[in-house]
Amino acid sequence: MIAVVDYGVGNLFSLVSSLRHLGLECRVTSKKEDLYEADRIILPGVGAFGDAMAKLKETGLADIITELADEKPLLGICLGMQLLFDKSYEFGEHNGLGLIPGLVMPLADDIKPGLKIPHMGWNRLEIVRDDPIFKYFSNGEWVYYVHSYYAKYCPESTLAVSEYDVMVTGLVRSAKVYGAQFHPEKSGNAGLRLLKAFAEI
Repeated sequence: MIAVVDYGVGNLFSLVSSLRHLGLECRVTSKKEDLYEADRIILPGVGAFGDAMAKLKETGLADIITELADEKPLLGICLGMQLLFDKSYEFGEHNGLGLIPGLVMPLADDIKPGLKIPHMGWNRLEIVRDDPIFKYFSNGEWVYYVHSYYAKYCPESTLAVSEYDVMVTGLVRSAKVYGAQFHPEKSGNAGLRLLKAFAEI
């Protein structure tokens, strides 16, 4: 069973629909018991980093996710991926879960003027390090992004990138912890194949 963490940030309908389309058992939950029982955990999220981190701490979910990250595969999606890092500089300075070394920084500071923020829409995902999550995925396939901040200073964990004037960190891994800056659940067949591979890890 895949536990989809519900901590009040984001619409989970598309993600749950994608998992069920693949025939995967999933449960949207904020209960620690469900996280302990799950085989895998997905941490979704949209919105502001600071607010999301505060909600994870208030509910006690931050400590549980950190504890279980050593024991079972975890996938953070979009903001959920950013929360995995040490720190974010979105509207201030906020500590993250510290599961992947690196910082989350404003994309606007690094790209040329005139490019739209947020980075929104389809972009090619270029694999830079092979991994089991690419079992059903080919280099250069298209995935769907919506974000204004991105992970930096994380070369050792970076599995794939997308070019948006700079190389945007698209997919990361540290031990059993994965993060996708793009939305697999909105990335068509390619995204479904990534979710399928994650479910088999």
